[in-house]
Amino acid sequence: MIIGGSVLALMMILPMSLPGTQIAGVGANWPLIWVVAWSLRRNVLEGALAGIVLGLLQDAMTGPSPTHILSLAIVGALTALLQKQRYIQEDFISVALIVFGMAILSETIVALQLTFIAQDTSWTDLAGINSEVGEFSLGDSLIDAEVGSSGTEQVIRAGYTPGEIWTRHQRIALSSAIVSSLWGPVISFPLNTWWEWFTRYEENAR
Repeated sequence: MIIGGSVLALMMILPMSLPGTQIAGVGANWPLIWVVAWSLRRNVLEGALAGIVLGLLQDAMTGPSPTHILSLAIVGALTALLQKQRYIQEDFISVALIVFGMAILSETIVALQLTFIAQDTSWTDLAGINSEVGEFSLGDSLIDAEVGSSGTEQVIRAGYTPGEIWTRHQRIALSSAIVSSLWGPVISFPLNTWWEWFTRYEENAR
């Protein structure tokens, strides 16, 4: 119930613009925060599987291109690997730092996918549509046009070039990393505390 309920709650607030959960119009990456929290006490395979599941759920809300499965699976596996090697601890500062780094990595992976998509001529060129509508631009107005988007994937539907994608990526990745790292310990600490208690309960029951 805790696992399913926490995932459901974070997915429900993913498209919301709650106070204190955005910086420069970019919201916290809630699925990534959950994957990091889960992977801190799991092995590499379990971390990657959690990333795949959360990636599938996020893709169901935002669309399959670019996919979040790849980035979250890598985040889960890498977080579990770092914890296994004792490179990180589970205090507030360490969790914030790991979420910060993983958010940068996740947004970079998404930006790489967008670069390949932008170069794919099979995608519809929206330049004509944009010129007729007259409202889409490289400004922050595009951010509000996307629902359930954590950051970089906001750019693809405006027909941006790879150069424009990476220019926006710098701001989006940094904003996402900052706000996600601030909320990371808030989400991670109660979840890990409950998982630790439940593990001890199971051991005592045996």
